[in-house]
Amino acid sequence: MQNLDSTFAALADSTRRAILVRLAKGDLTVMELAKPFNMSQPAISRHLKVLEDAGLISTTVRAQARPRRLETAPLKKATEWIEKYRQMWEKRYQSLDGLLEELQTMQTIGDE
Repeated sequence: MQNLDSTFAALADSTRRAILVRLAKGDLTVMELAKPFNMSQPAISRHLKVLEDAGLISTTVRAQARPRRLETAPLKKATEWIEKYRQMWEKRYQSLDGLLEELQTMQTIGDE
């Protein structure tokens, strides 16, 4: 559960989500990642550290460059967890809809 906690904590920040969106298109260096953001390179590096600690990105080595890469396994685990509870709540809502329909039918019969 700790991995899931760190995944959701990392995803809680809009800058980190934007970084992941950019990395979904391909590997990028820190400088490339920092370009669209109005923040310093050290600030971007702190965001990258959080993402890396959560397992959402990894660093590769290409000559002198160290591009970051999106790692999808933690996102898949988070999606599976969300889907499990979405299905549970969907079943509960369907049961509630059935009960409400039954109550409305009973009220309609009683009004006649």
